[in-house]
Amino acid sequence: MSKTVLITGLSGFIAKHVALRALAEGHRVRGTVRDLATAGALEGTLERAGADLSSLELAQADLQADEGWIDAVRGVDYVLHIASPFPLKQPSGRLDLVPPARDGTLRVLRTVKDAGDSVERVVLTSSMAAMMYRPDRARHFAVREEDWTDIDWPPASAYVISKTVAERAAWEWARENDFTEKLAAINPGLVLGPALDTKSATSIEVIRLIMRGAYPALPPAYFGVVDVRDVAALQLAALTAPDTRGRRLIACESPMSMTEMAALLKQTFPERGKKIPSLTLPAAAVRGLALFDRSLKTVLADMNVAPDAQNEYVTELTGVRFRPAREAVIAAGQSLIDLGVV
Repeated sequence: MSKTVLITGLSGFIAKHVALRALAEGHRVRGTVRDLATAGALEGTLERAGADLSSLELAQADLQADEGWIDAVRGVDYVLHIASPFPLKQPSGRLDLVPPARDGTLRVLRTVKDAGDSVERVVLTSSMAAMMYRPDRARHFAVREEDWTDIDWPPASAYVISKTVAERAAWEWARENDFTEKLAAINPGLVLGPALDTKSATSIEVIRLIMRGAYPALPPAYFGVVDVRDVAALQLAALTAPDTRGRRLIACESPMSMTEMAALLKQTFPERGKKIPSLTLPAAAVRGLALFDRSLKTVLADMNVAPDAQNEYVTELTGVRFRPAREAVIAAGQSLIDLGVV
């Protein structure tokens, strides 16, 4: 049965893939954008990817303002709240990203509650970042549904703090407002896979920097990798699977280091191999360089530790199986080549 799905931040990397899948499954999609002037480019991206735009509408709404949200939520059956700031270069203040992430999430939840009982479920896109950062982690450490990041840990970046604070605020609000049975969270790792246009996400930017040879050597950083197409499948499955209510769903296949990603890209795209670095920087060197290059601050907490996502329960609850991490890396690289950005 066709439903109307609201997707916040529709111009984002994950959101566009979610919209494609939702439209393909026969749903009506309403997507929020901060400025309707971007509508033409966004619709063009989705249409080139095979979307039927007859079931798509756009609404103007900004996470940092109340205007537009009541109209955006009115009449929808499901809400996928995906929008959240994720800059490549971290701001100078550790709490600078908290207000738009936390307040925007609460603004969406409050608007849904004010709309009455028409919305059957809200799925919040959080992150594994809200789960896995804390002191004294082992070289290989498990990440579980009940884990939370310690935001007072000094290496935690502004992005990590914002995702943790926003998700905690959402669950606290849900408990206080008898909303837990309507809420689920998706906690993806580093989201790779095919880019649909040149407006790449910060996660895809990691692959672009590797393929361009932006650095002569790579940080010894590890990320739990997931394909954006599987994240999209999980988003939609979480809307209707009965046992996802009140749950945090880890979306991750396996960890890969930046050096492993580079080696895979070099092997897969040998014609570009000269630019792709092969060396790994010592952690101490990365910390020193991060004092001058703020983009490196995003990897400081990921150096020399590999997260092992304990997420078998996610497949049991939703039926979604995650494709291999290497497939997500290759798909990301191929899409950047096809789009002419590397």
